[in-house]
Amino acid sequence: MGESRGPFLRAFIPGSTSSDDTGRLNLDARGNRGSHSVGTKKRGHGSRSWIKIDQDGNFEILELDKTTIMRHCSLPARDLRLLDPLFIYPSTILGREKAIVVSLVQIRCIITADEVILMNSLDGCVVQYYLELCKRLQTNKDQADDLPFEFRALELALELTCTSLDAQVKELGMEIHPVLDELASSISTLNLEHLRRLKGHLLALTQQVQKVRDEIEHLMDDDGDMAAMYLTEKKQRLDSSSDVYTQTNISSLDRVVSKSAPVSPVGSISGAQKLQRAFSSIVTSKHGSLISSSSNRENVEQLEMLLEAYFVVVDNTLSKLLALKEYIDDTEDLINIKLGNVQNQLIQFELLLTAATFVATIFAVVAGVFGMNLKASIFDYPSAFNWVLVIAGLAGCLLYFSFLFYFKHKKVFPL
Repeated sequence: MGESRGPFLRAFIPGSTSSDDTGRLNLDARGNRGSHSVGTKKRGHGSRSWIKIDQDGNFEILELDKTTIMRHCSLPARDLRLLDPLFIYPSTILGREKAIVVSLVQIRCIITADEVILMNSLDGCVVQYYLELCKRLQTNKDQADDLPFEFRALELALELTCTSLDAQVKELGMEIHPVLDELASSISTLNLEHLRRLKGHLLALTQQVQKVRDEIEHLMDDDGDMAAMYLTEKKQRLDSSSDVYTQTNISSLDRVVSKSAPVSPVGSISGAQKLQRAFSSIVTSKHGSLISSSSNRENVEQLEMLLEAYFVVVDNTLSKLLALKEYIDDTEDLINIKLGNVQNQLIQFELLLTAATFVATIFAVVAGVFGMNLKASIFDYPSAFNWVLVIAGLAGCLLYFSFLFYFKHKKVFPL
């Protein structure tokens, strides 16, 4: 079946490159094939670079436009927008009649029953995906595998996505912990700004992991969506039902022709062909309803176990992110407590300074009184001014300690 699809795609795209010629590929900085003004012209009309991988592990790089992919995979235009790198869409896994649309972080591909059409990119996840998929398919080509082709391709996409997200979480954790430990001991503007950037990265990564987790959980909860992803079984049922209907049609036609009156040979062949084409159109029109009615009765346990395994992995990754977020929140609470303590100490010092300033004003009052041009008998004694200073100082000290005793009694601050 893989041999028949290759010519179909190459009929639309001339100059496709097979896996034998991959060593001669000249990729520019954008991952496009560098020779060629033709490729640039096609991209102006919506054409993009794709990697097609067949069941035997062979791949070739093609230039395909949206119309060709939609017609080849029977996909609506809105599904292809999910794969467009110019737009940011959340992670999505969609099961369609003839394909599975996968958009997981950096891996964007279309999986059919016998091939994978992967959006070409120089991103490490994309390169690792098609190299690892080709390696696994070529290694297990002669070995029996419980999983059909589409599930093996989907499993690798989930595996690389979960591994990539988990590696990003570990790397982020290694950056966050030293910053938080330093902030716990010494608060500085530079460390706070660094923590703010890391927290923004943590939030974005949490949203990605949460969306992947929600998408896998949504698929596990819907048996109909999982049944729609059994592309190999649907294709086998379609082929077998078409063969049965064709054989029944031919046998019925033979009986009708044998019992009918003699007619010209040309007329008999023409009538047989018309009847066969009409019957084939009826089978094709009823195929969609036949598949949809039988999909709900499929055993989805195989796919469910596959999704459940990676659901546990991505849920564990999400737990690590939530633990990092809690660690940041705890550190922020500690910083707020420390800043509040410093603020309280400043308020206490200001209160003591205000009380001391109030006491010092007593001497200003005394100086003001003695500076007045008044006639009093106290001015006739030379030692009177000394006594006034001593009495004012004692009164001020008594008043200051009274303030301290009041503050201690009201527990304004510990003394």
